[in-house]
Formats: sequence, structure tokens, C-alpha cells
Amino acid sequence: MRAPLIAGNWKMNGSLSLIDTFAEALSGAELPQAVTLALAVPFPYVGVARERLPQNVRLAGQTLSDQPSGAFTGEVSGAMLADVGADMVLVGHSERRTLFGEDDAAVLARVQAALGHGLTPVLCLGETLEERDAGRTEAVVLGQLEAVMEALDGDERARLVLAYEPVWAIGTGRTATPEQAQQVHAAIRARLERYDGALAASMQVLYGGSMKPDNAAELLAQPDIDGGLIGGASLKVDDFLAICQSAG
Repeated sequence: MRAPLIAGNWKMNGSLSLIDTFAEALSGAELPQAVTLALAVPFPYVGVARERLPQNVRLAGQTLSDQPSGAFTGEVSGAMLADVGADMVLVGHSERRTLFGEDDAAVLARVQAALGHGLTPVLCLGETLEERDAGRTEAVVLGQLEAVMEALDGDERARLVLAYEPVWAIGTGRTATPEQAQQVHAAIRARLERYDGALAASMQVLYGGSMKPDNAAELLAQPDIDGGLIGGASLKVDDFLAICQSAG
């Protein structure tokens, strides 16, 4: 059985007071033992979050540079993330791909940088509404997956977490039905079988399309959905805890 992972992505939101709110709530919460929690907070808050949140909450950067150091104003390296307590990092989030022009090559370089600094990359995959309407969902999602997997060896592949995030269901209030989400997750797992059967069986594949307390249980009940990459609901501690409870 793959243990569920519920990861919150705060995007460019949050504050020290919100970290304190989560720290208090998570310290006293009785959550299912099998569920792992993670938060991807903005860069300035990673170190503080590590100090204040319970140690069993994993911390993630929201992206990283593909460079180890140097004259790259505004960038953050994998070594810096690890230095302040992160052990995960989102790579290839749809907003990085669409707003900041990160293509498959850029995503691969960041996955490799994360692995090189001992971070767990959460590789995000997803299609736009136009691509879905054109019947290209699997071609796009599996193409993004292969662009990374083909360049890694078996040990490196095993260190990844995947997140399927239909771009048309992020921040729009629209959500893929559990059946639609499961279909794509199953296709991802089937493609992983081509690399290694054990990899396909063990790889955590999260769903990242507007998961909320009222739809989490049904989504998480699907056989190939192993958790969630939560956006807006991860900024509301009660909603985030409710989703975590649904994963137990």
C-alpha cells in the first residue's frame, strides 16, 4: 500500500501569523497515522516554518534554480532549501510552465538539481483546457512525464513524487470528476510500468486540481490517487485538516 501524502501549496500567500496558526492546529490535531503532511510555503517562510511546525510535517520549496549558486539574482538553490529545513520541492507546476516559461528541458534540469541536493522533487504534470478538449490529455501528461523519466536512472526515478494537476481545474472552481482523475492517474501508472513494475506500484501520484473538503474523500478513494497537492484549501487550516482526515 502507498501511504497517502497531503501537500499544501501556499503559492504567493501566507504570513508568520498563518504559520503560527498551522503550527498550533497541527500540534494538537489527531490525524490518521498513515497520512504524511507537507507544506510548500514561500521561500522567506521555509526556515521559520521548520522551526515552528511539528517535525513530522515535511516542508517544500515551490521551485528551485537549476544552478547550484552564482550571479542569478532572485533565484534560490536546492542547497539553500535544504539548509533551511526543506526536504521536498515542487518542480514543473503549471504556473511555472505557463507564467515563467519553464519547458520540459527546464523542468528536467530542476528535477536533477533537486535530486543532487537530496530533495524529493514533486513533479507536476497537467494539461490545459484546450489540450483536454482536443483529446490530447494523455499525450501531454505522459509526454511531460517521459521528458523527465527518460533522463533519469532507476534510483533517481524512485525518489520522485508525481502530481497530476489538470490546469483547467486550478483556481477555476472546476474539478475533474473522480473518474476523470482516476483515468489519468491510471495512465500515468501504466506508463511507469514501462520503466519498472515495482516503481509503478510504489510511486505516489497526487491529484492537484482544486481538491477541497467536500470532494477529497471521493477523489482519494480512487485506486491510483495517493494524496493531494492542495492549493487554496491549504490556506485554511480547518479545510486542510479535513482533507487530511479524508486520506486516512
